[in-house]
This record gives sequence, structure tokens and C-alpha cells, in this order.
Amino acid sequence: MEIIINGVKTNYIAMGKGAPFIILHGWGSGSDKWIKEAEIISKQGYQVVVPDLPGFAESGKLTKPWTINDYVSWFEEFTRLLEIQEFYLLGYSFGGALAAKIAVKYPQRVKKLFLVAAAVIRKKTAKKGFLAKISKFVKFFYFLPYYAFFRKAIYKFIIRKSDYVYAEGIMKQTYLNAVADDLSHHLSFIRVPTVIIWGDKDQSVPLDNAKIINEKIRNSELIIIEGADHLMHKTMPELLAEKVLSSL
Repeated sequence: MEIIINGVKTNYIAMGKGAPFIILHGWGSGSDKWIKEAEIISKQGYQVVVPDLPGFAESGKLTKPWTINDYVSWFEEFTRLLEIQEFYLLGYSFGGALAAKIAVKYPQRVKKLFLVAAAVIRKKTAKKGFLAKISKFVKFFYFLPYYAFFRKAIYKFIIRKSDYVYAEGIMKQTYLNAVADDLSHHLSFIRVPTVIIWGDKDQSVPLDNAKIINEKIRNSELIIIEGADHLMHKTMPELLAEKVLSSL
């Protein structure tokens, strides 16, 4: 299914009937990666809605770089057009940052918040500064043959864990806008019941982040899944759905 929001096509899947349960996917992903969880949750009396965020998967491309706040504005219009007032909200990784801001802005609408390996803490560190310098240094060699291959190799084996190199066009700046938005100071303003779900083997968003989030959000519960990494939604969809349902 699809709708047009401010001139941008938004593709989404919806299944089941009952209380709305919205899932926001991670960077570079789409609704198709959450079908198994959506099927399981929808069978328990929920209408699960999973949109492709603008700029990703089957949704339309952006015409200018977006910030997290732009995605919040899009979400507001998306739920208005679908006539969704109150909802359960799950945000994964990049989608977790969006979900956190939505919960702060619309606490009366979010019945319960699920933050799954959420990328909400973007603290500057000496290591990140060093890697940023490497990234800038690499750009000086743009004129060399096989530059694109060389650049991807640097990101994969030295910088690592960055989706920036795979982003194209406007999405590169959108990515930089997202990672520059540290939401640490927003977390204490989240007043809705919150469930934090993390894998103890997550190398992309360390478990320490989950513990900080748990401390900052007053009404929150931390669930740690042993053996799960950052891609638990793909490797352990049934277990993840079970943890979500047990907390509803």
C-alpha cells in the first residue's frame, strides 16, 4: 500500500486488526525486514503498520536532506492520513531515534514505546574524531583509478560500522544529520512506558547504551537477549516478537 505525503510516496505494509502497532525500521532497510515480527504480533489482536521511511526501500526519494525532526513531521502526517490516534511504537536502530523523539513530542498518543537496539546516543569520542579525519583524508584521492573501491575498503576494514559509504546523493547528508543528533538529553523527557530490548552481542550499538537509556527513562524496563547481535530482527524474529508481546 502507499500514500503521498507532502509530495513524497510512502510505501507501507499493514496486517491484522486491533490496536495500532507501528514499527520504524533502521537505516538502509525497509518494511520487508519486519514481516515475520508483524505477522506474529498481528495475530495477537494488533494492527501492525510498518512504513518504508522516506528515502528508503519502496518509498519515494527525498528532494533535500532530512533531519530527524523532518521524519517526525512526516510521521505526524502519516498517522493522520491513516487515522491513527493512539498507538504502540517500536523503533529499531535509526528508527529508534525517530521513535524516541515521537514519544517526547506526543506522549499522549504513544501507549507504549519499544526501543530495540536504538541509535539514540551519539556521543563524540576521540575514536570517532580520528575516524572522521581518516574519512576526510581519503577524499583527497578521489581522482585516482578505483577510488570508489578503495574508499569502500577503508570504510569496511578501518572505519567500519558506518552506513555513510553506502548512502547515495541526498541520503549522505541525511545520514550525517541523523548521526549528529545526540538524543541523550531528550531521554529523561520520555514519560510513556518504555521497553528497551538489546542483544548482548551487539557491536553496532553497544549494550552500554541500553543501560544508559534505561537509567535516563524513568518508567522503563531493560530486556537483554543473550546471543543476539544488532540484526536480531532478522536472525531471531520469533524471539524478538515474543519479547515484545510479553511486554504488551
